[in-house]
Amino acid sequence: MRRSAPAVETAGPMRTEFEFELPRGYVDESGTVHRRGAMRLATAKDELVPLQDVRVRENPPYLSVVLLGRVITRLGDLPAVHDGVVENLFASDLAFLQDFYRQINAEGHTRAAVACPACAETFEVDLAGSRLGES
Repeated sequence: MRRSAPAVETAGPMRTEFEFELPRGYVDESGTVHRRGAMRLATAKDELVPLQDVRVRENPPYLSVVLLGRVITRLGDLPAVHDGVVENLFASDLAFLQDFYRQINAEGHTRAAVACPACAETFEVDLAGSRLGES
């Protein structure tokens, strides 16, 4: 017999979409750079459907491209975001989005604990936060 955890009441609506800013940005055909976007929480279907994709079956690392194409809801002024957009991101932006996906889906927020490499002091940063020098 499986026991369930007691229900937890939360204040306000559940947050299901998180904004981000890419380190470099997606460059479209006209040369416009798109950096600000949003990603929604993944559903079970989002994680299962790409497993049937031929590209993923032939090349398992392609899973993250297809998955991110499903959960990124907005990127700059692009009319739509799909796996074709994701596969043309710079590697640093793809790595950022993979980390961002893991953070919001595992933790439910965009904060991460980090340590200063110089003094080893630990502090918290918001992965979706502003660019350096901005507040």
